[in-house]
Amino acid sequence: MPIVRNVSRAVSQLLQSPACGCGVSIVPVRCIGISPRQVASDASFHSVSFSESDHPRVLITGGLGQLGVGLAKLLRKRFGKNNVILSDIRKPADHVFYSGPFIYSDILDYKNLREIVVNNRITWLFHYSALLSAVGEANVPLARAVNITGLHNVLDIAAEHNLRLFVPSTIGAFGPTSPRDPTPDLCIQRPRTIYGVSKVHAELMGEYYHYRYGLDFRCLRYPGIISADSQPGGGTTDYAVQIFHDAIKTGKFECNLKPDTRLPMMYIDDCLKATLEVMEAPAEALSMRTYNISAMSFTPEELAQEVQKHVPELQVTYNVDTVRQAIADSWPMNFDDSNARRDWGWKHDYDLPELVSTMFSFLGSDSRIAQAN
Repeated sequence: MPIVRNVSRAVSQLLQSPACGCGVSIVPVRCIGISPRQVASDASFHSVSFSESDHPRVLITGGLGQLGVGLAKLLRKRFGKNNVILSDIRKPADHVFYSGPFIYSDILDYKNLREIVVNNRITWLFHYSALLSAVGEANVPLARAVNITGLHNVLDIAAEHNLRLFVPSTIGAFGPTSPRDPTPDLCIQRPRTIYGVSKVHAELMGEYYHYRYGLDFRCLRYPGIISADSQPGGGTTDYAVQIFHDAIKTGKFECNLKPDTRLPMMYIDDCLKATLEVMEAPAEALSMRTYNISAMSFTPEELAQEVQKHVPELQVTYNVDTVRQAIADSWPMNFDDSNARRDWGWKHDYDLPELVSTMFSFLGSDSRIAQAN
């Protein structure tokens, strides 16, 4: 089959490129039949449904990113330590490794991922593996492989084994022609980043698999997520995390967006709460498979003013990154999340003042506040 050989050779060359300075597994080229539920004749596995156990058996891919560790902690409290498996292609820190089950999992390795699902009797899968907006623009081939090919692997396995699948989407799934203030659940999207394109693809593929194969697919469009226990990961909204670290360490912050760039944001605890709530919501309560969620919307200038209430001597300057600014200018200014609030009772807990106070309490700003006073 010359076509398959040519595709395999092209993918191999793409993923062996040293552009990002990291190693990625080669994508296995496979032919999928009419239904992703088809399995090889020699397959041997036992798949359990959610009803067969007291709690779901959970796998989190891309678990060492901004959200995975926090989600694992929340789910382990809810379902038990050994029922939640964190996975990634990187080596975890000691405190993560010893906090609960962790395994190596490369979403581009279909066979390995399928074995993990079967051997661990997974019933819920949270798919967090992705390259974010700014990083994705710097390496489009890698972003295409991770964000799209990896998603296809996850969709096929989830449909085959009747998993409940959660895939996060983003404000980046919208584009400059989308209504920005507010942005409803259903409207024209047309993003202009590979990250955004891949997330629209995920939304549509998940919905298609739901209607075509009965996959229990659930998706939330996250705003910018702010957390104290992880470093910025290459996203356009990462300035809203970096400002806290810089305020404490140096008292100086250089923002790469214009001071009046308004974007929807959310504290990580609200984000994780919403994720668990939509996964636990009865299927009949869901009027759609992808929902907007939001908590607040602010500009870099407004955030800096709130931070300066805690660190008055903070000096803020602006050195606009044209790539990130163009991305931000194409994104929503405010999310309309009324459907989530109506269908499954979504309600946020943190507004801007509570977010800032909580961030400083976690990051330990007492010394700098004392110096300021």
